[in-house]
Amino acid sequence: MRKTLGLILFSVVLSIQISAQTFTLEQLKGFNKLTMDEFKKEMKQLKFKFYDRTEGLGLLAIEYDSPDYTSKIGKFEYTEEKSQDSIEFTFKDKKEYDQYLKLMLAGGYKETEKGKIITKEPYVDYYKNKEHIRVILPKAGQSTPYTIIVFK
Repeated sequence: MRKTLGLILFSVVLSIQISAQTFTLEQLKGFNKLTMDEFKKEMKQLKFKFYDRTEGLGLLAIEYDSPDYTSKIGKFEYTEEKSQDSIEFTFKDKKEYDQYLKLMLAGGYKETEKGKIITKEPYVDYYKNKEHIRVILPKAGQSTPYTIIVFK
């Protein structure tokens, strides 16, 4: 009975870890280096589900939902303004946000600017040399979502 209970607990913990897909900053940066076709193949290998495709006015964006629908990732490519090419990762957990923030600061990123995006969510920009990461926080009074944008 004890072994069975331990095995059940272990499999529940394992399934939670597998279903909660989190990317490292290096992985997010790496996705920027992939072509759009390579990015699509990578998302399929990770069992992400197609969510949306946006094309037009100098933009191509492909977005995917995580297998457990708790996060979303998208690749954005611009024909004119290549500096805006980015990977956007959206998730719902403040604890995960705190981990990303800690890693960015430990990795030498410095907070440079704060503001609000068009839809009124607050953002904070971080730079390290020419590397740019933007963190978009939930609107006032809300607890989710959190978004990390890693620019190319």
